[in-house]
Amino acid sequence: MSRSAKPRRPRRAAAETVHFEDGEQVRAVAGPGHENFAIIEREIGIRLEAPGGGQIVITGDDARARTEAKRVLNALYARAGDGLQIDPAEVRAATLMGDDAPDSEIDAVIRVPRGTSFAGRTDGQRDYIRMLKNERDYDMVFGVGPAGTGKTLLAVAYGAAQLALGEIERLVITRPAVEAGERLGFLPGDLSEKIDPYLLPIWDSLRDALGQKLSDKMREEGRVEVAPLAFMRGRTLNRAFVICDEAQNATVAQMRMVLTRMGEGSRMAITGDPSQTDLHPRDPSGLAHALNILEGVQGIAIHRFTRKDVVRHDLVARIVDAYERADMK
Repeated sequence: MSRSAKPRRPRRAAAETVHFEDGEQVRAVAGPGHENFAIIEREIGIRLEAPGGGQIVITGDDARARTEAKRVLNALYARAGDGLQIDPAEVRAATLMGDDAPDSEIDAVIRVPRGTSFAGRTDGQRDYIRMLKNERDYDMVFGVGPAGTGKTLLAVAYGAAQLALGEIERLVITRPAVEAGERLGFLPGDLSEKIDPYLLPIWDSLRDALGQKLSDKMREEGRVEVAPLAFMRGRTLNRAFVICDEAQNATVAQMRMVLTRMGEGSRMAITGDPSQTDLHPRDPSGLAHALNILEGVQGIAIHRFTRKDVVRHDLVARIVDAYERADMK
């Protein structure tokens, strides 16, 4: 009588352990309730555990997936060490980085004294940050592309950093108020109160960069100034960083006017999405016109974001794709 075969034990999946020195940084990488780990697991197809002692165990049979997970974990750990917040958007961006991307790119980080640090999450964002920081070659930087790419937030963060460092005297933020036809005189309140509803995203970005207290203080001191494009005429802005946001809603005449406001020691960032203009069909967008005639002009950098740079929410990138496909039909 033959012996009955012993049941086979289930084969364990291959596992690797990554060792880190700082347990706090490991917890930051894992995220609240290990929500960041869950994103990495879903995107790469492995399983992560943090048993303690600065260790992270990567489990999965695919060696390439384990290697990719190590790269992502090392990149996020380095960013946590730089004081950057490791949120779900940061994690998703890290999983999209190429295999040859370095763990930390110091030249693509904006550090705001007494505020927050901002690191480029995609190749496009890192290139944009380098353009903003390249004072030697570029006095004017265009950041154009779809919503959610960080073009406004990073420009505001850079301006806030320069202001906090004392490199500039004022941060001037302007935006076309097309919803009110830029006829703001009939609205109650002073200039700031009139234009604030159109600049709420800017103030949100400024608070993200400087914190509520410092943001309010600089605003009260007049070091942060807001102005609709219609009120910029005739001014010369010296030792300032000027941000023209939602520039796709500026007319050709308005764009020409604002671009020539730069004075001694000033730099400028122009942000917008040429595909989302709210102007009347008979009024061509000043942003599209400027991009066409200023390409290649010395001292001007033009960075074009793509849907790969969208870091708000996975769904936003898919929405951008859907609209782009519809526009091509």
